[in-house]
Amino acid sequence: MSTDQIEPRPQPRSVADLFFSFTWLALQGFGGVQAIVQMELVERKRWLTREEYIEDWAVAQIMPGPNVVNLSLMIGSRSFGLPGALAALAGMLTVPLIIILLLALVYARIADHPGVAGALRGMSAVTAGLIIASALRLLPALKSNPLGLRLCGALCILCFVGIALLHLPLAYILLGLGSIACVTAYRKLGK
Repeated sequence: MSTDQIEPRPQPRSVADLFFSFTWLALQGFGGVQAIVQMELVERKRWLTREEYIEDWAVAQIMPGPNVVNLSLMIGSRSFGLPGALAALAGMLTVPLIIILLLALVYARIADHPGVAGALRGMSAVTAGLIIASALRLLPALKSNPLGLRLCGALCILCFVGIALLHLPLAYILLGLGSIACVTAYRKLGK
């Protein structure tokens, strides 16, 4: 058992804390908030351990809708029930929605400029780098995963091959590799 599970950890103090925390989280994540979520919730706020984050993120990914919105609903609901879930959801959506609408108005006027297209391509490369860095930071948490580091690595490689190289639909990957991982973990935990 890790020390993160033994030591008392900070939790959201109020519904307003959830709203402002998820608003700040959403505002940091232009182009993809995934890279920021782990750093903010696990390392800065310490609301989740790495293991809890990986488990919650896995559940959030298989639910319909944006992953981070699903995660905010789960954390908000766990902390303060329905009001907490709604506050976290409102934090994730309200201010970013206003900003996106304003940016859409500006983009409609400058979309044809080559500098804008180049800037957007550059931002996508940075986002990919942030996601890879986040995955590398979470790698040590796989040591305590019931599947073991080797099987987790093999599943990651198969997932990459299926999506990036073979261009298989995500639903096939989730049903195929996800089912194998779930059944294997269930069997290993049952021993």
